[in-house]
Amino acid sequence: MLRKRENILIITNNERVAERFGEGFQVELLAEYGEVLLRTRDALQTEYRLLTHPMSGSLKPNQTPFKTIILERVEKRGALDMNSIELIERAMAAYHKFYECREIPAWSERSREDFRTVDLSLMEPAIERL
Repeated sequence: MLRKRENILIITNNERVAERFGEGFQVELLAEYGEVLLRTRDALQTEYRLLTHPMSGSLKPNQTPFKTIILERVEKRGALDMNSIELIERAMAAYHKFYECREIPAWSERSREDFRTVDLSLMEPAIERL
């Protein structure tokens, strides 16, 4: 069995990501895209920094129902990574802008599975680099 990398936190609402990486990393599985952004912001304000961009894949928040973000615990507790905080704040603003302007489609389960696959495929190279 692999030793879990406790310094890495994966925040996602994609079950496939949680299943794929749950044994090797800390994974928090949430219900909604917006919750992923909020939880990421909270983690960044305590002891983490971004390893993946919160708007990875150039997909707008209303173009996919799934989001995964990978973070790393910082060495010095209480040291804020202002670049990470700025990026998550921009992602949250984009999320609110797109959700307020446009109704989210009722995606079929087949489409949702395709979105899960895309989200997972965006995270695999980042995990491999770790």
